[in-house]
Amino acid sequence: MSDGHLHRYFLNNGEYRLHKWLHYFDIYERHFSRFVDKKPTILEIGVAGGGSLKMWQNYFGEGANIIGIDIKPECKQYEGENIEIFIGSQDDEGLLNSICAKYPKIDIVLDDGSHMMRHMKKSFEVLYPRVSDNGVYVVEDTHTCYWDEYEGGLGVPGSFIEFAKAKIDEINAVHSREAVQVTDFTRRTDSICFYDSVVVFEKRKQGLRQAAITAPML
Repeated sequence: MSDGHLHRYFLNNGEYRLHKWLHYFDIYERHFSRFVDKKPTILEIGVAGGGSLKMWQNYFGEGANIIGIDIKPECKQYEGENIEIFIGSQDDEGLLNSICAKYPKIDIVLDDGSHMMRHMKKSFEVLYPRVSDNGVYVVEDTHTCYWDEYEGGLGVPGSFIEFAKAKIDEINAVHSREAVQVTDFTRRTDSICFYDSVVVFEKRKQGLRQAAITAPML
């Protein structure tokens, strides 16, 4: 349940540029609250004015590691204590691998980058397997999946929304009678949540499936 911390921070922000859809804050707190004061490592793709990096630092508390990726070199100015920014494209596999080598335990990935379909999918394919076993991967502004200028469009096979829809079958692969291959994604994903303009993947190792029955004693 959200306590409104992030929304209040946003409304009181007067230091760095911070651009968010207001309904995102409840989504963030629903999926991120368990990491507060647990010193998580969060990787945000897309730094822009630096405001969200400061917001995450404030929200998660002392000891949180905040990592940013942006294509603009001037974004390095927003670095600070426990905030490191890497310059490059979110689909640069070498860059992503180097970040994961330095930060082997990433708890949260938030993709607020280019919103181009091929970039979103590439980042997910490289980073999702590296997210910690109880971590979260959030892709926001997925309304661009319906816009052709972002390589999207309704039902377009290459869009991230269509990619995420296919993951629904993959998460249920064990029930597909071998029609869908069981993958590491299947074994390590607990849920996929679709919201207005946001998709959230919750990681947790799938356990033993037990179909129990209870009944009144005769």
